[in-house]
Amino acid sequence: MERGKMAEAESLETAAEHERILREIESTDTACIGPTLRSVYDGEEHGRFMEKLETRIRNHDREIEKMCNFHYQGFVDSITELLKVRGEAQKLKNQVTDTNRKLQHEGKELVIAMEELKQCRLQQRNISATVDKLMLCLPVLEMYSKLRDQMKTKRHYPALKTLEYLEHTYLPQVSHYRFCKVMVDNIPKLREEIKDVSMSDLKDFLESIRKHSDKIGETAMKQAQQQRNLDNIVLQQPRIGSKRKSKKDAYIIFDTEIESTSPKSEQDSGILDVEDEEDDEEVPGAQDLVDFSPVYRCLHIYSVLSARETFENYYRKQRRKQARLVLQPPSNMHETLDGYRKYFNQIVGFFVVEDHILHTTQGLVNRAYIDELWEMALSKTIAALRTHSSYCSDPNLVLDLKNLIVLFADTLQVYGFPVNQLFDMLLEIRDQYSETLLKKWTGIFRNILDSDNYSPIPVTSEEMYKKVVGQFPFQDIELEKQPFPKKFPFSEFVPKVYNQIKEFIYACLKFSEDLHLSSTEVDDMIRKSTNLLLTRILSNSLQNVIKRKNIGLTELVQIIINTTHLEKSCKYLEEFITNITNVLPETVHTTKLYGITTFKDARHAAEEEIYTNLNQKIDQFLQLADYDWMTGDLGNKASDYLVDLIAFLRSTFAVFTHLPGKVAQTACMSACKHLATSLMQLLLEAEVRQLTLGALQQFNLDVRECEQFARSGPVPGFQEDTLQLAFIDLRQLLDLFIQWDWSTYLADYGQPNCKYLRVNPKTALTLLEKISREMKDTSRKNNMFAQFRKNERDKQKLIDTVAKQLRGLTGSHHS
Repeated sequence: MERGKMAEAESLETAAEHERILREIESTDTACIGPTLRSVYDGEEHGRFMEKLETRIRNHDREIEKMCNFHYQGFVDSITELLKVRGEAQKLKNQVTDTNRKLQHEGKELVIAMEELKQCRLQQRNISATVDKLMLCLPVLEMYSKLRDQMKTKRHYPALKTLEYLEHTYLPQVSHYRFCKVMVDNIPKLREEIKDVSMSDLKDFLESIRKHSDKIGETAMKQAQQQRNLDNIVLQQPRIGSKRKSKKDAYIIFDTEIESTSPKSEQDSGILDVEDEEDDEEVPGAQDLVDFSPVYRCLHIYSVLSARETFENYYRKQRRKQARLVLQPPSNMHETLDGYRKYFNQIVGFFVVEDHILHTTQGLVNRAYIDELWEMALSKTIAALRTHSSYCSDPNLVLDLKNLIVLFADTLQVYGFPVNQLFDMLLEIRDQYSETLLKKWTGIFRNILDSDNYSPIPVTSEEMYKKVVGQFPFQDIELEKQPFPKKFPFSEFVPKVYNQIKEFIYACLKFSEDLHLSSTEVDDMIRKSTNLLLTRILSNSLQNVIKRKNIGLTELVQIIINTTHLEKSCKYLEEFITNITNVLPETVHTTKLYGITTFKDARHAAEEEIYTNLNQKIDQFLQLADYDWMTGDLGNKASDYLVDLIAFLRSTFAVFTHLPGKVAQTACMSACKHLATSLMQLLLEAEVRQLTLGALQQFNLDVRECEQFARSGPVPGFQEDTLQLAFIDLRQLLDLFIQWDWSTYLADYGQPNCKYLRVNPKTALTLLEKISREMKDTSRKNNMFAQFRKNERDKQKLIDTVAKQLRGLTGSHHS
């Protein structure tokens, strides 16, 4: 029973598996059906599977047959309709063929008519072209007839004009006709004779302008000077921030008439022209000094004769030669301003003539040619000025030369020549001017600093007080309340230096006038020059005073006080520059004065010099120290040299009352540290081989004297025992040896709260070895029974033990 059920179950599973394989065969691509068939052959029921497969195939065949039966009638109907359409298509084809044949027959007449129209249009165009050609030839014949008549009557200039029209306008239009070639052959016969006559006139013209260039330039520069004076009168005062004048805004010097120009706003150019206003005295122009008619005639003739380029090249070549002669400066030009003036007059005259030719002729010289000459002139002129101006060492001479160059540049700028490079070169001369000023002020500052007494300025009356306050910006309410006589905290060099800085600023401002710079550029120039004065000249002068060998502490203290007040005055110098340039310090890119840095550096140098001098004085006192390191006596007072040293320090720090608190405190702390370091070196120096405890006691008294000085507060501002910390290393070392507290030191070594934290084992070992040597020598000098003294043997043994442990600590410390 159970076997039957199991067989039935297996049969059902096999049937389900076969059904799944059949569905997979139906739905799977043929290329991937291999694994599926393999699963059938791997099983044991492939016979039954084949039966099922045959059954499934028969079912599909029946379904296909049913489907074909269902659609067969529609297929038959479609074939029938298609046969009907074929007949209709044939009928349509026949109709289209018949229509095309009729259209071809009817269009033959239209094609013939179109051909006739084409021929008519071609004839009409030919007739029109013939008329046009005849119209072109008739003016040529008329012009040639006119030319023949003018040549017969020897009217050469009208003939040349006619020839120009004929050759360049009419003949090119009909040049392919034979009669035109006859005309062309007859035209060139007159050219050579006319060229020779006109060239002679040109040479005379070039000689004329060469002779008159100097006079023309002088006249032009006078006119420019008059115009500038007129501008100053109209404006009532010069405006530093004016921009450079353009040609259309200035008077045209060498035109036939002096034309008034449209005024520009003050903001644009700094010039306010008055319309219809002319000078009372008329200045002659270039046409009044030179007759330009020969060059005009020569240019006209060469242009008509088609030799304009030859004429232009010859003219330009000759003028280039003249330009090179003009631009060659005399060797002694730098000796006087007249030499520079004559040089500039020749250059201006040359370019005024060229500008006149440029604007009165069409193409004899062009802008490119003028620009090329001007570039050459600029380079040579600037090179000559650089060379010759370098010989000027007097600021006043440099200033006069600058004014002459400005007039030279303004004159040429009226004619449209770019003069930016000249003004750039003036900026280079400005640097030279600044250098000459700096050299001059070097001597001024040196004299001021050398003659100063480095003592506060005493005043005995209100008039003297106001005089000092008027020279230097100083306000102190407490000082004002004090009765006379009283003293300013600074010495005389403070107001003198302050006023000389202002004088330097004025000197810089003079050079910036008429340079057509904006207020911002002038402000920047003045500030940079002033910064050079402060950072280089004044700073070096102060440093030289501070580094003098014979400078005293009192002078150094006064220098610190003086530089402090000068540092405070820098804001007033800023305001002074702002007032004369009208540029607010908040403006973007405004250069700041480096006065604060300069005076701070000088003050720091003076402070360092004070620290150095104090240390040197301490070293001088320490050289008087004469310790008896082998004494056995216990002293009861400090050494004399140290008492004197402490007294000197007290008196010195009393002078520091006017110094800033931090400076005095730093000086005091530096002195105490140096003193402590020097005492430590004195105690540990290698020359001292042996040391007694009695000498150590005396040394301890000296250190106590130093600590007492530190506790007394020689300079206010220290917190509690801060100053005493300078001697903490000495104090712990001496306490260790005097109290002989080795057990505590060795037990607590390395701990943060160690009693002898500042005692280095190497230092302790060095000092202990000195004491040990002294004890050993003392034992050898005693009697033969010294070795039986148990206390001394125990103490020596203890020293050896401690020394051994100290060596171990030293080794571990290094590792």
